[in-house]
Amino acid sequence: MSSSSQAPGTAPLRHPSFSEALRFWLQLGFISFGGPAGQIAIMQSELVEKRRWIGQARFLHALNFCMLLPGPEAQQLAIYIGWLLHRTAGGIAAGTLFVSHQSSFCGH
Repeated sequence: MSSSSQAPGTAPLRHPSFSEALRFWLQLGFISFGGPAGQIAIMQSELVEKRRWIGQARFLHALNFCMLLPGPEAQQLAIYIGWLLHRTAGGIAAGTLFVSHQSSFCGH
């Protein structure tokens, strides 16, 4: 399925600006409540349902793929969605900002 496929009767998907996406990834990086499962739920709610940056089918396909890979699912999902929205720069920004809060609490 393409990222533009959507269920009948739903609002069309909206492509965010790069700065709008950066603000979201930074905000998500500082929300650690619920751990990875909570962050995935927030991405589902915000990116699929509220902001409509990505379709439900594409989100679930990406989540299933990330669950098969070793490593942190939530971070992998954020990187993929960042890449999907803004290619390489979007993936790097999403991945970096997703973990930025951790480095700010580690000290030096």
